[in-house]
Amino acid sequence: MRLTRVYVDMPLSEAKRIVLPEAAATHLIRVLRLAEGAACVLFNGDGRDYDARLLSAGKRGAEAEITAARDVDNESPLRIVLVQGIARGEKMDLILQKATELGVAGIVPVLAERTEVKLDAQRTEKRVAHWRSVIVAACEQSGRARIPDLAIPAALAQAANAQASDALKLTLDPLGERTSQTLQAPGSRTVAIAIGPEGGWSPRDRDTLRAAGFEGLRLGPRVLRTETAGLAAIAALQSRFGDL
Repeated sequence: MRLTRVYVDMPLSEAKRIVLPEAAATHLIRVLRLAEGAACVLFNGDGRDYDARLLSAGKRGAEAEITAARDVDNESPLRIVLVQGIARGEKMDLILQKATELGVAGIVPVLAERTEVKLDAQRTEKRVAHWRSVIVAACEQSGRARIPDLAIPAALAQAANAQASDALKLTLDPLGERTSQTLQAPGSRTVAIAIGPEGGWSPRDRDTLRAAGFEGLRLGPRVLRTETAGLAAIAALQSRFGDL
């Protein structure tokens, strides 16, 4: 039987007693209805899972004791950074969730010419907090013990030029010359894949990407939606160079 697994944003160590953060306590006690003495698994993104037992479970919170710690080795040997044109609402949540499940190492939300989502400083802060919660939940479900990096939304040019110089840089293009079968494994084991927003990349966006060293990757003759494109590309890259 698979134990309930929950994220806690605090230092963890074997034999340590902790007061669970409110969100974790609420999930375990009110949602899952675990009682005192129940077993669970905690993680904080440091690459380990921590077996724990609830010492108390009440309306005012919960306390747990960590009984064991285990290294988790399920990260991909290929570091994939998804440079994603910001999509609306549930589409962006889906992209973040599934990209995390597929093993990306980082996600960089970008503002392109055809981005339909408008963000001021306050909305950006709230949106990033929400996106991080989606990523954390995907890690809980998928068994990942390291949380993908989530960058603050940035202009496409800034994000494209910030990618590692030795990374393989790709963007989906039905007319692109590269295919998943003709790609060579990057020596740095790092790939940045850029995916446009709902309206796609504008001609100026494509010029920006080319100037930053991004090449067109063809996965087929059809145009994929933004919520499909990145996930298809990540799966293809993992199949070739990552999760073999």
